[in-house]
Amino acid sequence: MALLSLQFLPPPSSLRKNNFYSRIRIRSSSSSSTSNPRVVVTRERGKNGKLILALAKHGINCLELPLIQHVQGPDLERLPSLLNGLDIVVKVYFNFHGYEAWSDHGYTDHCHTNSLRSICTAFDWVIITSPEAAHVFLEAWRAAGTPKVTVGVVGAGTASIFEELKQSSQSLDVAFSPSKATGKVLASELPKRGNEKCYVLYPASARASNDIEDSLSSRGFEVTRLNTYTTVRFTGCASWVPVHHVDEMVLEQALSAPVIAVASPSAVHAWVNLISESRRWGNSVACIGETTALAAKRLGLKNVYHPANPSLEGWVESILEALQVHDQFQKV
Repeated sequence: MALLSLQFLPPPSSLRKNNFYSRIRIRSSSSSSTSNPRVVVTRERGKNGKLILALAKHGINCLELPLIQHVQGPDLERLPSLLNGLDIVVKVYFNFHGYEAWSDHGYTDHCHTNSLRSICTAFDWVIITSPEAAHVFLEAWRAAGTPKVTVGVVGAGTASIFEELKQSSQSLDVAFSPSKATGKVLASELPKRGNEKCYVLYPASARASNDIEDSLSSRGFEVTRLNTYTTVRFTGCASWVPVHHVDEMVLEQALSAPVIAVASPSAVHAWVNLISESRRWGNSVACIGETTALAAKRLGLKNVYHPANPSLEGWVESILEALQVHDQFQKV
């Protein structure tokens, strides 16, 4: 059985970008070799760097304990061809008004032959609801030849993934973000274009609920969902094994930290599974946003903090608030 070795490392001087399909070496690390970590960061290996650096500016040491890993979803291979309009099988029938187009999803529209392709394959919106979904979408979008798309994002954290491309690409337009960074609000506020049926492509995690597409469908949108990635819960070991095999030294470090920082409901579930095999734990949970915070509360965790809108800055503020409350309690 391979167990983690606890290694103490300084905050990274630069962020590493990992290929989505590459196998990632997992280990636990701390941002300081001289003091105990105060915050456990739990994102996938290679994606904790920005948070570690932001907390280091406040003199806060971190223990990196990845609780999840993203892997390819069942629909990922369809995404490039769907963006190119090659994935929809269209049957055309002639009627009194002209041609009727029917796709795999049902009736599409009346159209003339010269406009059939553009009408039957174009999406009015591509909606992206997490940074990971954005990374996966962009890889598929490039593989498709960077076709013209209009994107709606759930919030600032997801929008930031598109920032560099917005300056260099004329074919990718990030045109909508809701007033509050949640999927529920996005689905209620996404604008329609004209009075005709509006087509939405929704690349998502296989673990995501059906709330967004159900809400959009109830508003009259035609939604195509693709499960382009999924999340595997990590147990704390060098291989993906049950939680009771976690290295005891790593677990002790994590349990003693005042705050654990989590960025998804999957990470919350993984943490709860981990501590359920251990002793009672009552420290603070700093969540990246409301959705993750609700998951933490549903699972019985106390002292849950989160920003009003998901962002790195808001997440850091929530972590600082949790640490401040912890320190005040320790003084009593």
